[in-house]
Amino acid sequence: MSSFYTASDHFVLIPAIMLALFGCAVLLFDLLVEPRQRKYLVLLVTAGEIFTGVALVRQQMYLSANGLSQLAAFQGSLTVDGFAIFFNWIFLAATLIVAMVSYKYLDIAGEHHGEYYGLLLLAQCGMFFLAAGTDLITLFIGLELMALCFYVMVGFLRTEKRSNEAAMKYLLLGAFSSGFLVYGFSVMYGISGSTKLADVASAIGSRQPWDPVVFLAMVTTTVGLLFKISAVPFHMWAPDAYEGAPTTVTAYLSVASKAASMAFLLRIFLGPLAPARVSWEWLLSAVAIATMTVGNLAAINQNNIKRLLAYSSISHAGYMLLGLIAGNDTGIKGVAVYVLVYTFMNLGAFLVVVALRRKDIIGEELDDIAGLIHRSPGYASLMLIFLLSLAGIPPTAGFLGKYYIFLSLVETQHYTLAVIAVLYVAVAIYYYFRIVRAMFIRDAADRVPLASSLGLRVALGVSGVLTLGIGIYPEPFLQMAQVSLMR
Repeated sequence: MSSFYTASDHFVLIPAIMLALFGCAVLLFDLLVEPRQRKYLVLLVTAGEIFTGVALVRQQMYLSANGLSQLAAFQGSLTVDGFAIFFNWIFLAATLIVAMVSYKYLDIAGEHHGEYYGLLLLAQCGMFFLAAGTDLITLFIGLELMALCFYVMVGFLRTEKRSNEAAMKYLLLGAFSSGFLVYGFSVMYGISGSTKLADVASAIGSRQPWDPVVFLAMVTTTVGLLFKISAVPFHMWAPDAYEGAPTTVTAYLSVASKAASMAFLLRIFLGPLAPARVSWEWLLSAVAIATMTVGNLAAINQNNIKRLLAYSSISHAGYMLLGLIAGNDTGIKGVAVYVLVYTFMNLGAFLVVVALRRKDIIGEELDDIAGLIHRSPGYASLMLIFLLSLAGIPPTAGFLGKYYIFLSLVETQHYTLAVIAVLYVAVAIYYYFRIVRAMFIRDAADRVPLASSLGLRVALGVSGVLTLGIGIYPEPFLQMAQVSLMR
């Protein structure tokens, strides 16, 4: 038995074990408590994240103490390194923040059920495998575990037609993209005779970059991956899923799922597909330009804040792809920084929308946020910070992410891409300031106080402090991103 499951395997797997155990524990405790006591399940989620965080710290300390850059487990199917640990901290922070604000929102919506918190933890468990997986099968299992949880969570408002429609569209298109991904993986397996990423990379490296079989594997795999990050032309699910899902789920989907999918994409393109860079760089360049174009231009005319932020999220996926296209250390570091800062600034923006939800008022339109400065100056000021950061205005954290992306493009002489990306920043400023204008200039339709809770105030405070703090004092976070480099 020990030869199949060693102490090293267990040590690497501990964070996922903690998440799975506490996810199941939430489901069991939900059966034992009264409906009015379900708010205490957040404490169980918090305990699960504490144990997971301790496991991640132990892994960091072990690697540092032994001078190791990585620790492999299960015969190379899982690898704990700076990259995996960095992304898992992002998943942990996003999950904990969303769990803190979900009780009040779901209670107002009349859909507060304990399995919601179990799905949060199980989705995070899938994300762990996307960041740490170094085997095609492991990565796919992690992806599907995360995706299945999101399919259910997007349709969590069972009495709302648009939530049901969003879940169905997300499910059908998600299954379609998974088919492409599995086909690409099967071709990779056929090329190499192995599911290990290192073996696949060696096999592809021994062939010409434009080899038809390699090109087939690259294209089909790319289609599956681009859907997961909502890149054009595989973005059609995002606006409907973002609008129809509970706003707390939309917040989680927009940051944690995108972060996990970017980790997955980096594992594939910097691993098995790295030898074929010449054949995919032009493809990703075209996708990045199309993604920034569609995302930014489509956001201009949106009056629903969630749809506006959905198209904004699509455009940010284009910026993240630019760092991968650059491909140097600055670019990969830029992607890591971008994912980090995007997590907090985008979460914060959606959390303000969460606060707009009241009894019989969905609170997602620009009219609902009108005059927010008079109704809640604190929320309006925080929303301004988040929007400035999303636009990339200094000294917010969003500027830092865009700076490293642009710098990497200049260093690698991708001047055309850099110019296009900078121009679209101006477009983004326009539609973000539509929200700012509504908050600060327009009159409020009513003076009813916004929904609030201790968890929401703490979550918004943390998101706001980090959005400003990372921009003003970035050194510790840049060091974290540097350690995450896959080299």
